[in-house]
Amino acid sequence: MESAHYFSAQPAGPFTRKPLSVELAGETRRLQTSSGIFSPDGIDKGTAVLLAEVPAPAPQGKLLDIGCGWGPIALTMALKAPHSQVYAVDVNERCVTLTNENAALLGLGNVTASTPEAVDPELRFDTIWSNPPIRIGKDELHALLRLWLPRLAPGGSAWLVVQKNLGSDSLQRWLAAELDSSFTVTRESTSKSFRILRVKKASR
Repeated sequence: MESAHYFSAQPAGPFTRKPLSVELAGETRRLQTSSGIFSPDGIDKGTAVLLAEVPAPAPQGKLLDIGCGWGPIALTMALKAPHSQVYAVDVNERCVTLTNENAALLGLGNVTASTPEAVDPELRFDTIWSNPPIRIGKDELHALLRLWLPRLAPGGSAWLVVQKNLGSDSLQRWLAAELDSSFTVTRESTSKSFRILRVKKASR
């Protein structure tokens, strides 16, 4: 993490793009990154676990990446589900710009990155993938999840990766208590000190 203020709307320091070569959806992709964002030098361990462990997203419909950074999760969703519409949100305007630019570099017309308030509150999502920003603090994290998880479409699932020593088990308990009875919260797997949590919305 190059900047402790990656969750600022406008991080300090110049917005200087630099090349980034990473593997996404089984192929090497040439993208752009910058300082002042989360994990600017590549895919962080938590996101790598998420991308390796979770099943493919809904092939069609609306998909969501909460806290998109330079775009690894949103871009992977779009590559794996080209007939879907992928929404990526981040409070960091630099991240929003980079995700949109990286989608364009890959020729992905099904990605829209924006700040959270720019997303239509009526939208419902068939799949949510997120490496949520635990370090913003518990209150802010809870507010973030309260905002987005209730927007799952009937039958939809959210997949969250959370490090064990950063409170994955307590977060699982909080989610189970916080969400209404139409949601189920389960721990799907553990890998490399990370847990994958699944939040599923009942079909009807």
